Parts: sequence; C-alpha cells; structure tokens
Amino acid sequence: MLLLVDYSSLLYRAFFSMPEHLPAHAVHGFLNMLAPLLGDRRPQRLAIAVDEDWRPAFRVEAIPSYKAHRVAGHEAGHEARDEAGDADGGEEEDLIGPQEALGRELLAAMGFAVVGADGFEADDVIATLVATSPGPIEIVSGDRDLFALVRDPDVRVLYPRRGTTDLALVDEAEVTRRYDIPGRAYQDFALLRGDSSDGLPGARGIGEKTAAKLMREYGSLDAVLRSTELPAAIARKIDASREYLEAARRVIPPVGDIPLTPPDLSLPRPTRQAARASQLAAEHDLTHAIERVQAALRRS
Repeated sequence: MLLLVDYSSLLYRAFFSMPEHLPAHAVHGFLNMLAPLLGDRRPQRLAIAVDEDWRPAFRVEAIPSYKAHRVAGHEAGHEARDEAGDADGGEEEDLIGPQEALGRELLAAMGFAVVGADGFEADDVIATLVATSPGPIEIVSGDRDLFALVRDPDVRVLYPRRGTTDLALVDEAEVTRRYDIPGRAYQDFALLRGDSSDGLPGARGIGEKTAAKLMREYGSLDAVLRSTELPAAIARKIDASREYLEAARRVIPPVGDIPLTPPDLSLPRPTRQAARASQLAAEHDLTHAIERVQAALRRS
C-alpha cells in the first residue's frame, strides 16, 4: 500500500491543535500523527507531499480570486502591525513558516520522501503520484479537494475529523453519504458549489443542495453545461457563470501529470538515525516524537 501524506494540510492542523508551549509544536503534532499512521496503516511506500507554491500562477491567472483573501489577510496583518508601531519595524511574524521548513528538513533527514514540484501545490503532487502508481493508495489530508481522487477500490482518503489523529475513511460510499452525489462526482459538485475557503465562488445562485441535485441527475459538470433541458431558472444561473465554470474546471482540479522526477517512496530503515535528524531533534525537543516514529517503522 502507498500512503500519500498532505504535509501542509496536516502541519497546519497540528499548528492549531497542539499546545503552543511545546517547542516546534506543529512539527511535534505532525510526527505524533505520522507514528500511528505508520503503525496502523502499515504502508509499503510513503510520500510526504509539499506545497512549492500554495497559490500557483496558472490558477490565479484563470481565477484571480483563488486564495486572494489569504493574501489580503497577510497584508492586513502587516498594516495593523505598522499602525501599532511594532518595535521590530512592523514586520508580521511568520509563526508557521519556520516550523514548515524545520519539518521538511527533519523528515528528509529521517529518510522520508518529501516530494514537491516548482509552481504546484501538494494536491497536484498527490494527484500525479495517484495517476502513476498502482493501488491500493491511501491519502491523508484535511483538504476535501482530494475527495475528487477517490476511486474504489484503489484510492481512499483518510480525513481528520478532529486534530490530526481521529481519521475518517472516505471512499465512494462515504462521498455519497456525505453529499448525496455519485461517488466519483465530487470534483464537479465542488466546482458548482464553490469553496469560500479557497476564494472560489462557484456558480452564482447554485448552492450545495442544487449542485448535488444536478450531479445526481446529470452525472457531470460537462453534461450540465451541455444540457438544453435544465429548468429555466437553473439554466439562467449556469449561463451567467459559464465563463467562470469553464475556467475553473480547466485549472482548479488537482493536476495529475505534473513533471516529477520519480521519487524513491520506500520507507526509511529504522535502524540508525541520521546525524542531522538527531541534531534537529535535540535542538527542538523532538527526540521522543522521532523515537515514536522510529518504533512505528520497526513494527510496519
């Protein structure tokens, strides 16, 4: 089994769920998630997918609102600090960035495959590895966009319900249970519905219930856009959003063919820790967390 871990998503969850008094608490939480994953899921191969660009130019060019609110929030933080007259000159402190970099370096030093691609998000890395790898595959992520990759019986998502350790298994039946849509229709359903957390408006006036109904009746966004039998009110809403939907379906779905040098996805040997990993663990009080990962590797 191949286990694909969405590093950015899970590190972010760990950052807000772990006690802040812990040194490198986000990395600590990520390692605490990784150890039971290794022990419980027992993968033969594993990749930790990272964002090399969390707001890729090709997505922003097609959909300017894509994650724009996150940029605005970052700039607003700078302005607020400027007005408050910070002693350090008004620079907003990046609290998660240093931990993100530390975790990457540590995981690579431990021997895990940390995989990214310039100009792409972790979702694209995961989609490409899914497209180029035999099943079974399990994806660990708090990003519902990856439900679009679920394919019974080969590809499933482990989705955190709380924190990083309580995981729900999402297969096609679970997609149907949650959204009342065909199990492989999540991507088109999400494009119609929109996602405010990513700055994606969806089809104006088409909410979740209507998007689900259209997926049940037509099966795909392409069929909806081609239909001449939509109710008049729905047809007007679809026509008003047609340009957006055409652009969104070209660039928003995870890209399954990005240029990746084939990574070595074999698990690290749990025999002896690399000197750099031990050094980082000692400096950031992560020794016990790493030991739990090592113990899980020995059992997997």
